[in-house]
Amino acid sequence: MKQFQALEKTIRYSFKNEDLLKEALTHRSYLNEYPSWELPHNERLEYLGDAVLELIVSEELYKMFPSYPEGQLTVLRASLVNYQTLAKVASDIGLNDFILMSKGEARDTGKAREVILANAIEALMGALYLDGDFEKARVFVKRFVMNRLDEILKTKSYKDAKSELQEIIQEQFKITPTYKVLEETGPAHQRTFRTGAYFGDTLIAQGQGPSKQEAEVAAAKKALEKYR
Repeated sequence: MKQFQALEKTIRYSFKNEDLLKEALTHRSYLNEYPSWELPHNERLEYLGDAVLELIVSEELYKMFPSYPEGQLTVLRASLVNYQTLAKVASDIGLNDFILMSKGEARDTGKAREVILANAIEALMGALYLDGDFEKARVFVKRFVMNRLDEILKTKSYKDAKSELQEIIQEQFKITPTYKVLEETGPAHQRTFRTGAYFGDTLIAQGQGPSKQEAEVAAAKKALEKYR
């Protein structure tokens, strides 16, 4: 585990179960090149970490902004947990140097790499939660995720298509738009997602993208064409 000690020092946490950290850093593509690798890829931990991250950020924002309504809090949360912000967090802690991925994925420096980094951060959150506890995960979020809030507020980068749509729809209809993946196509390392934007149970618009988040943004932009 020596190769991960530098990362543990950066995040100020030493794993008791080292396999959890290795699993969090194992991208699906790595198993294609090294099928004898003894651990699964990180998508289950990513699933868990996504929920842990969202709950912690929600609670922190709830305490920080006692006068903000639900819509404003949701918009700020979205800006903190989207793949662009999480990719920056990954860069801050040097996570790119530790992710186990295929040679092909390692050469990619575009949006696909940002998505891999963001997913690895979520997987790391899941691993922290399982290895430590909720409070250990909270310490990480406050130190490395919440510290980006000032920049987001200053630049107003929270004003993306999903946020704008949410503000409009909450004002007009008193509901919050939701998103659902309708279809996934393509090989595992190069997926395309088709996502629907819903107002209640009604499908309003659809969008596509190489990640769930980008597909959601595309769907929100389509919906804004009707309601802006």
